[in-house]
Amino acid sequence: MFIFRHHPSLKTMMRTLSAAIAVVLTTSDTSSAFTAVSRPNQSHRHRHRHRQPVPAGALLAKTFHVDESLDQLTVTPIATLSGTVTLPGSKSLSNRCLLLAALSDGDTRVENLLDSDDIRYMLQALDALGVPVARDPDDPAAVTVEGRAGPIDSPAPDTTLELFLGNAGTAMRPLAAALCMGKGKFVLDGVPRMRERPIADLIDGLKQLGAEVDCVESTGCPPVTINAKTLTGGQASISGKMSSQFLSSLLMAAPLIDGDVTISIKDELISAPYVSLTIALMKKFGVTVQIQGDMDAAPSFLIPATEKYTSPKSILVEGDASSASYFLAGAAITGGTVTVRGCGSDSVQGDVAFADVMERMGATVTWAPESITVTRDPNTKLKGVDVDCGKIPDAAMTLAVAALFAEGPTTIRNVYSWRLKETERMKAIVAECTKLGATVEEFEDYCVIHPPEGNEIKDNVVIETYDDHRMAMTFSLAACGGVNIIIRDPGCTAKTFPTYFEMLGSIAE
Repeated sequence: MFIFRHHPSLKTMMRTLSAAIAVVLTTSDTSSAFTAVSRPNQSHRHRHRHRQPVPAGALLAKTFHVDESLDQLTVTPIATLSGTVTLPGSKSLSNRCLLLAALSDGDTRVENLLDSDDIRYMLQALDALGVPVARDPDDPAAVTVEGRAGPIDSPAPDTTLELFLGNAGTAMRPLAAALCMGKGKFVLDGVPRMRERPIADLIDGLKQLGAEVDCVESTGCPPVTINAKTLTGGQASISGKMSSQFLSSLLMAAPLIDGDVTISIKDELISAPYVSLTIALMKKFGVTVQIQGDMDAAPSFLIPATEKYTSPKSILVEGDASSASYFLAGAAITGGTVTVRGCGSDSVQGDVAFADVMERMGATVTWAPESITVTRDPNTKLKGVDVDCGKIPDAAMTLAVAALFAEGPTTIRNVYSWRLKETERMKAIVAECTKLGATVEEFEDYCVIHPPEGNEIKDNVVIETYDDHRMAMTFSLAACGGVNIIIRDPGCTAKTFPTYFEMLGSIAE
């Protein structure tokens, strides 16, 4: 059992240790040939990573360069992206599967589990909570979770159990709700940025259901303090404007309550596809959520007391659709042909709709049940678009870089949630696109990106990643403009996609 407590210097430590970069040493200097950011081998006992040798297959990939002393990686000019990519497991689905498996009656084998920081935080929390999780020695992407057949009680009822969850919103929000349904005292905390990410709407909903739970009153953010005494049903009405994770967290916790639960949205629901994903996954674990009203407006949800989680025995995590966006956009930008495997027309993830945006810009998209292929006729230029991205806010970041290569401006609408993510993404997108030569108009919940004149991207621009994995991956695509792009803190991709640069290099020419 491992309990992770907040430490004032933790962010500095985590940032320093997050650059787990595989390096092919060509000289004794700190400037080295780089093939991939490898999957970090983070032990369960220590929050640090160890450098690993480059996998043999990666030596055939395009070589990038890393300066270890400055902790930055140079993505060298990319002429074309072409090939097939097998996506790692979805972050959102991985952590949801782990939690629902822990709450279910029976053991569940979870396959294609994402190997990343956010999932490790969830696994560490389950260990600390006394939920048995067996790792498969022959398959590092598979675990078997021994379900509790109901709420998770504290293994140390006479003390307060502290759980450190880094910057993992997909662990913080669902655990905050689920732990209110059992018995025990808990404190859920994270890195300094997590203490800036709102959770008050979720806390409000839990209190309406009778939970003894609080966050920091002055900020509405973690740490979250819970005094759990089990709950007996009721109604909650919450805002859906800020994050769909609050509703998803309440929905996942509701079957643990001894009574009917009704949850309603009192204004509007953003990122509705993520809620649909949650409901579809709950169905696989035996729980049917009754939906009333329009999911794109102000719906309500009923979870009868008779609904309880039952293990599906095994479940396969879909490939991450948000991560697919980088490769699909790269194909659209360069005119190459890229197929992503792991999500397609049968996907439960809303971010697959990013492929439709690429098609509107001028790319050709081919769908299969479990894959998507994107290419572009060299005689067809990408054109700017005006898109409501409220349902695909993560993939919308990738659109910001694709916009640099289009004719005419691109307007990315309904993305206020950018301001509440791992960093203040609206400010970050505006700043880094401007560095590359674009003119960007910033508004409260949308931005307008005017591409550089002649779509000429500035060379050797240093991209700040703000400790945000998606900033690093998104802006690496600027190298498709035939320029060097320098990524600061490339190891921040370990949050969701530790092998991103390896995979990018494998299809880059």
